[in-house]
Amino acid sequence: MFDYDFMRYAFIAGVFIALICSVMGTFVVARQTSFFTHTLSEIGFSGASFGIFIGISPLAGMLLFTSASALLIGLSGERLGRREASISVFSGIFLGLGILFLSLSDKQANYATSILFGSIVGIDQSDIEVLVALSIFLLVIITLLFKRLAYNSFDSQGAQYNQRLNKTISIIFLVMLALTISITAQIVGALLIFVLLTIPASATKYFAHRLHQMIILNFIFILFGVWFGLYLSYLTDWPVSFFITVIEALIYGAALLKEHIANHQK
Repeated sequence: MFDYDFMRYAFIAGVFIALICSVMGTFVVARQTSFFTHTLSEIGFSGASFGIFIGISPLAGMLLFTSASALLIGLSGERLGRREASISVFSGIFLGLGILFLSLSDKQANYATSILFGSIVGIDQSDIEVLVALSIFLLVIITLLFKRLAYNSFDSQGAQYNQRLNKTISIIFLVMLALTISITAQIVGALLIFVLLTIPASATKYFAHRLHQMIILNFIFILFGVWFGLYLSYLTDWPVSFFITVIEALIYGAALLKEHIANHQK
Protein backbone atom coordinates (compact mmCIF):
# COMPACT_ATOMS: atom_id res chain seq x y z
CA MET A 1 0.00 0.00 0.00
CA PHE A 2 2.76 2.43 0.89
CA ASP A 3 4.54 1.68 -2.36
CA TYR A 4 2.25 4.28 -3.93
CA ASP A 5 3.13 7.94 -3.47
CA PHE A 6 -0.51 9.04 -3.28
CA MET A 7 -1.17 6.67 -0.38
CA ARG A 8 1.81 7.99 1.56
CA TYR A 9 0.68 11.56 0.91
CA ALA A 10 -2.86 10.67 1.99
CA PHE A 11 -1.69 9.24 5.32
CA ILE A 12 0.51 12.30 5.94
CA ALA A 13 -2.39 14.59 5.10
CA GLY A 14 -4.53 12.66 7.57
CA VAL A 15 -2.21 13.64 10.43
CA PHE A 16 -2.49 17.37 9.74
CA ILE A 17 -6.22 17.17 9.08
CA ALA A 18 -6.65 15.42 12.43
CA LEU A 19 -4.51 18.05 14.18
CA ILE A 20 -6.53 20.97 12.88
CA CYS A 21 -9.96 19.38 13.15
CA SER A 22 -9.34 18.01 16.65
CA VAL A 23 -8.69 21.49 18.03
CA MET A 24 -11.24 23.40 15.99
CA GLY A 25 -13.88 20.68 16.27
CA THR A 26 -13.70 20.75 20.06
CA PHE A 27 -14.41 24.47 20.05
CA VAL A 28 -17.09 24.12 17.35
CA VAL A 29 -19.07 21.75 19.58
CA ALA A 30 -18.39 23.78 22.75
CA ARG A 31 -19.56 27.00 21.10
CA GLN A 32 -22.53 25.23 19.47
CA THR A 33 -21.58 26.48 16.02
CA SER A 34 -22.12 23.24 14.11
CA PHE A 35 -24.71 24.96 11.95
CA PHE A 36 -22.21 27.70 11.08
CA THR A 37 -19.73 24.98 10.13
CA HIS A 38 -22.23 23.38 7.79
CA THR A 39 -22.94 26.78 6.25
CA LEU A 40 -19.26 27.58 5.75
CA SER A 41 -18.62 24.19 4.14
CA GLU A 42 -21.30 24.93 1.55
CA ILE A 43 -19.90 28.43 1.06
CA GLY A 44 -16.52 26.78 0.51
CA PHE A 45 -18.06 24.77 -2.32
CA SER A 46 -19.37 27.99 -3.83
CA GLY A 47 -15.98 29.68 -3.48
CA ALA A 48 -14.13 26.80 -5.10
CA SER A 49 -16.65 26.82 -7.96
CA PHE A 50 -16.13 30.56 -8.35
CA GLY A 51 -12.37 30.02 -8.50
CA ILE A 52 -12.80 27.44 -11.25
CA PHE A 53 -15.19 29.75 -13.10
CA ILE A 54 -12.83 32.75 -13.23
CA GLY A 55 -9.71 30.63 -13.71
CA ILE A 56 -7.99 30.92 -10.34
CA SER A 57 -7.11 28.30 -7.76
CA PRO A 58 -10.15 26.65 -6.10
CA LEU A 59 -8.34 27.11 -2.78
CA ALA A 60 -8.09 30.88 -3.39
CA GLY A 61 -11.81 31.00 -4.16
CA MET A 62 -12.63 29.04 -1.01
CA LEU A 63 -10.45 31.28 1.15
CA LEU A 64 -12.07 34.39 -0.33
CA PHE A 65 -15.67 33.25 0.09
CA THR A 66 -15.40 31.54 3.48
CA SER A 67 -13.30 34.28 5.09
CA ALA A 68 -15.60 37.04 3.84
CA SER A 69 -18.66 35.10 4.98
CA ALA A 70 -17.12 34.39 8.40
CA LEU A 71 -16.48 38.10 8.86
CA LEU A 72 -20.04 38.91 7.81
CA ILE A 73 -21.51 36.34 10.19
CA GLY A 74 -19.21 37.44 13.02
CA LEU A 75 -19.96 41.12 12.59
CA SER A 76 -23.68 40.35 12.49
CA GLY A 77 -23.34 39.11 16.07
CA GLU A 78 -26.00 37.27 18.02
CA ARG A 79 -28.83 38.65 15.93
CA LEU A 80 -27.84 36.40 13.06
CA GLY A 81 -26.77 33.58 15.33
CA ARG A 82 -30.27 33.32 16.77
CA ARG A 83 -31.94 33.05 13.39
CA GLU A 84 -31.34 29.60 11.95
CA ALA A 85 -33.79 30.34 9.14
CA SER A 86 -31.61 33.26 8.04
CA ILE A 87 -28.53 31.05 8.10
CA SER A 88 -30.37 28.45 6.01
CA VAL A 89 -31.21 31.08 3.40
CA PHE A 90 -27.62 32.33 3.47
CA SER A 91 -26.37 28.76 2.99
CA GLY A 92 -28.85 27.99 0.21
CA ILE A 93 -27.92 31.09 -1.77
CA PHE A 94 -24.22 30.18 -1.78
CA LEU A 95 -24.94 26.55 -2.62
CA GLY A 96 -26.99 27.75 -5.58
CA LEU A 97 -24.18 30.10 -6.62
CA GLY A 98 -21.73 27.21 -6.54
CA ILE A 99 -23.91 25.21 -8.90
CA LEU A 100 -24.30 28.27 -11.14
CA PHE A 101 -20.55 28.92 -11.33
CA LEU A 102 -19.89 25.30 -12.25
CA SER A 103 -22.59 25.33 -14.93
CA LEU A 104 -21.14 28.50 -16.47
CA SER A 105 -17.59 27.16 -16.49
CA ASP A 106 -16.23 24.76 -19.09
CA LYS A 107 -15.26 22.15 -16.51
CA GLN A 108 -16.82 18.71 -16.29
CA ALA A 109 -19.20 17.57 -13.58
CA ASN A 110 -16.42 15.59 -11.87
CA TYR A 111 -15.06 18.92 -10.60
CA ALA A 112 -18.22 19.32 -8.53
CA THR A 113 -17.79 15.81 -7.13
CA SER A 114 -14.17 16.55 -6.27
CA ILE A 115 -15.09 19.77 -4.45
CA LEU A 116 -17.97 18.22 -2.50
CA PHE A 117 -16.37 14.91 -1.60
CA GLY A 118 -12.65 15.64 -1.93
CA SER A 119 -9.89 13.46 -3.28
CA ILE A 120 -7.64 12.48 -0.39
CA VAL A 121 -6.06 9.70 -2.48
CA GLY A 122 -5.45 12.08 -5.37
CA ILE A 123 -3.20 14.62 -3.67
CA ASP A 124 0.42 15.26 -4.59
CA GLN A 125 3.45 16.79 -2.90
CA SER A 126 2.42 20.37 -3.65
CA ASP A 127 -0.95 19.77 -1.96
CA ILE A 128 0.86 18.43 1.10
CA GLU A 129 3.16 21.46 1.22
CA VAL A 130 0.19 23.87 1.11
CA LEU A 131 -1.66 21.83 3.74
CA VAL A 132 1.35 21.77 6.08
CA ALA A 133 2.10 25.49 5.69
CA LEU A 134 -1.46 26.63 6.30
CA SER A 135 -1.90 24.12 9.11
CA ILE A 136 1.17 25.43 10.94
CA PHE A 137 -0.05 29.00 10.51
CA LEU A 138 -3.47 28.11 11.88
CA LEU A 139 -2.05 26.13 14.82
CA VAL A 140 0.22 29.05 15.77
CA ILE A 141 -2.78 31.40 15.88
CA ILE A 142 -4.76 28.91 17.94
CA THR A 143 -1.84 28.51 20.37
CA LEU A 144 -1.54 32.27 20.85
CA LEU A 145 -5.27 32.65 21.52
CA PHE A 146 -5.88 29.30 23.21
CA LYS A 147 -6.55 30.51 26.76
CA ARG A 148 -8.81 33.34 25.67
CA LEU A 149 -10.63 31.09 23.21
CA ALA A 150 -11.11 28.39 25.87
CA TYR A 151 -12.46 30.97 28.34
CA ASN A 152 -14.77 32.42 25.71
CA SER A 153 -16.04 28.97 24.66
CA PHE A 154 -16.45 27.15 27.98
CA ASP A 155 -17.34 30.03 30.31
CA SER A 156 -19.93 31.91 28.32
CA GLN A 157 -21.40 33.60 31.40
CA GLY A 158 -18.03 34.98 32.43
CA ALA A 159 -17.27 36.06 28.88
CA GLN A 160 -20.45 38.13 28.82
CA TYR A 161 -18.81 40.67 31.15
CA ASN A 162 -16.55 41.78 28.30
CA GLN A 163 -18.82 41.97 25.30
CA ARG A 164 -16.32 43.73 23.03
CA LEU A 165 -13.59 41.14 23.60
CA ASN A 166 -16.17 38.36 23.36
CA LYS A 167 -17.26 39.54 19.92
CA THR A 168 -13.66 39.95 18.73
CA ILE A 169 -12.76 36.41 19.80
CA SER A 170 -15.91 35.11 18.11
CA ILE A 171 -14.99 36.80 14.84
CA ILE A 172 -11.42 35.47 15.00
CA PHE A 173 -12.76 31.99 15.70
CA LEU A 174 -15.11 32.09 12.72
CA VAL A 175 -12.27 33.25 10.44
CA MET A 176 -10.09 30.41 11.76
CA LEU A 177 -12.97 28.03 11.10
CA ALA A 178 -13.20 29.37 7.55
CA LEU A 179 -9.47 28.77 7.08
CA THR A 180 -9.82 25.25 8.48
CA ILE A 181 -12.58 24.40 6.04
CA SER A 182 -10.72 25.93 3.11
CA ILE A 183 -7.47 24.13 3.97
CA THR A 184 -8.95 20.69 4.44
CA ALA A 185 -12.01 20.65 2.18
CA GLN A 186 -9.89 20.41 -0.97
CA ILE A 187 -8.63 17.08 0.28
CA VAL A 188 -11.54 15.56 2.19
CA GLY A 189 -14.34 17.53 0.54
CA ALA A 190 -16.70 20.30 1.60
CA LEU A 191 -19.25 17.81 2.92
CA LEU A 192 -16.88 15.48 4.76
CA ILE A 193 -15.07 18.29 6.59
CA PHE A 194 -18.38 19.05 8.33
CA VAL A 195 -18.41 15.44 9.57
CA LEU A 196 -14.83 15.62 10.89
CA LEU A 197 -15.44 18.92 12.66
CA THR A 198 -18.59 17.84 14.49
CA ILE A 199 -19.13 14.08 14.98
CA PRO A 200 -15.81 13.09 16.65
CA ALA A 201 -15.89 16.13 18.95
CA SER A 202 -19.47 15.34 19.92
CA ALA A 203 -18.36 11.81 20.86
CA THR A 204 -15.49 13.00 23.06
CA LYS A 205 -17.92 14.72 25.44
CA TYR A 206 -19.00 11.29 26.67
CA PHE A 207 -15.45 10.06 27.33
CA ALA A 208 -13.55 13.13 28.59
CA HIS A 209 -14.35 16.26 30.57
CA ARG A 210 -11.09 18.23 30.53
CA LEU A 211 -10.29 20.39 27.51
CA HIS A 212 -6.87 18.90 26.75
CA GLN A 213 -8.27 15.37 27.13
CA MET A 214 -11.11 16.18 24.73
CA ILE A 215 -8.69 17.53 22.11
CA ILE A 216 -6.36 14.52 22.38
CA LEU A 217 -9.21 12.03 22.20
CA ASN A 218 -10.74 13.97 19.32
CA PHE A 219 -7.42 13.76 17.48
CA ILE A 220 -7.33 9.99 18.01
CA PHE A 221 -10.91 9.54 16.78
CA ILE A 222 -10.30 11.62 13.64
CA LEU A 223 -6.92 10.08 12.82
CA PHE A 224 -8.26 6.56 13.31
CA GLY A 225 -11.24 7.32 11.06
CA VAL A 226 -9.09 8.80 8.29
CA TRP A 227 -6.32 6.17 8.41
CA PHE A 228 -8.61 3.15 8.77
CA GLY A 229 -10.89 4.61 6.11
CA LEU A 230 -7.93 4.90 3.75
CA TYR A 231 -6.97 1.30 4.45
CA LEU A 232 -10.50 0.00 3.82
CA SER A 233 -10.77 2.11 0.68
CA TYR A 234 -7.50 0.61 -0.58
CA LEU A 235 -8.80 -2.92 0.05
CA THR A 236 -12.25 -2.45 -1.48
CA ASP A 237 -11.77 0.42 -3.95
CA TRP A 238 -14.84 2.06 -2.38
CA PRO A 239 -14.86 5.84 -1.69
CA VAL A 240 -12.74 6.73 1.32
CA SER A 241 -15.27 9.40 2.36
CA PHE A 242 -17.88 6.67 2.86
CA PHE A 243 -15.66 4.71 5.22
CA ILE A 244 -14.58 7.77 7.20
CA THR A 245 -18.19 8.86 7.70
CA VAL A 246 -19.28 5.38 8.80
CA ILE A 247 -16.34 5.00 11.19
CA GLU A 248 -16.96 8.36 12.86
CA ALA A 249 -20.68 7.59 13.10
CA LEU A 250 -19.91 4.25 14.78
CA ILE A 251 -17.63 6.02 17.27
CA TYR A 252 -20.42 8.44 18.10
CA GLY A 253 -22.86 5.56 18.41
CA ALA A 254 -20.49 3.82 20.84
CA ALA A 255 -20.29 7.03 22.88
CA LEU A 256 -24.07 7.22 23.13
CA LEU A 257 -24.26 3.56 24.11
CA LYS A 258 -21.63 4.08 26.81
CA GLU A 259 -23.59 7.04 28.19
CA HIS A 260 -26.85 5.07 28.10
CA ILE A 261 -25.30 2.17 30.03
CA ALA A 262 -23.74 4.55 32.57
CA ASN A 263 -27.10 6.24 33.20
CA HIS A 264 -28.86 2.92 33.78
CA GLN A 265 -26.19 1.82 36.28
CA LYS A 266 -26.75 4.86 38.50
